[in-house]
Amino acid sequence: MNRDYSLSTSDGEKLKITSFINEQYFSGNTLVFVHGFKGFKDWGFGPYLGNYFADKGFFVITFNFSHNGIGENNTEFTELDKFAKNTYNREVRELSEILDSVRNGFFSEVDNRSDIGLIGHSRGGAVALLNAAERADLNAVVTWASISNIDRYSKHQKAEWRKNGFLDMLNSRTGQIMKMDVSLLDEIETESKSRLNIESAVKKLKIPYLIAHGDQDLAVKISEAEQLYSWSDKSQTEFFKIFGTGHTFDIVHPFAGTTEKFEKLLDETNKFFIKHLN
Repeated sequence: MNRDYSLSTSDGEKLKITSFINEQYFSGNTLVFVHGFKGFKDWGFGPYLGNYFADKGFFVITFNFSHNGIGENNTEFTELDKFAKNTYNREVRELSEILDSVRNGFFSEVDNRSDIGLIGHSRGGAVALLNAAERADLNAVVTWASISNIDRYSKHQKAEWRKNGFLDMLNSRTGQIMKMDVSLLDEIETESKSRLNIESAVKKLKIPYLIAHGDQDLAVKISEAEQLYSWSDKSQTEFFKIFGTGHTFDIVHPFAGTTEKFEKLLDETNKFFIKHLN
């Protein structure tokens, strides 16, 4: 069963949420999926993974960050003004408020004592790790094709960004030019070594961690996964390398069906959570 919600954030924004549950198999545990840059909960594999993990016994939460560019149309970028103003700090805070909502009974289907696992894809992996390092009420974290550093721009790009007050990003799928305001650059330059330091977050993790990455990922090279693993506590970290696939594990949008590589990823992720959640 799927259900849609709207959650009000602490600054008055709205988070669109879809939950998935199969009551016949429900174990009591919760998974939260965190989408990446230019991603959204209904992109490609989003609904499929929701149903997959629901059938494995989890209560699954997928959601859109308030400034990811998706508005009333669930699959089109119609709020580019908000996208331009998005930041990592906003996403870290909004994920934390989603997790708080699990604990305070917002979702009637799940007990507030539920074990919680996070899955973060790409930039969402960084947001998941930054939360997992700070919260004591999470039980396991998985990153798919995660970045290892939020400072991803060249000196030339930063100079143009600072000069113009924005940086243009092409969405190759839609052809849209998606601007990012200088507020994101300010955040990267002032906090990538402190509050938003992914290395520090990984080193602080006290919970089991699964790193999954395709060896042919061109968007986020597998060397970033290797970097994450090098920082991690090896006694509680697993590294799953998927050969012959890229950033989205051969899944496309609109969704055209699952793939062999994505099924391997789902199976490994499921086994990890079954092992580490109550």
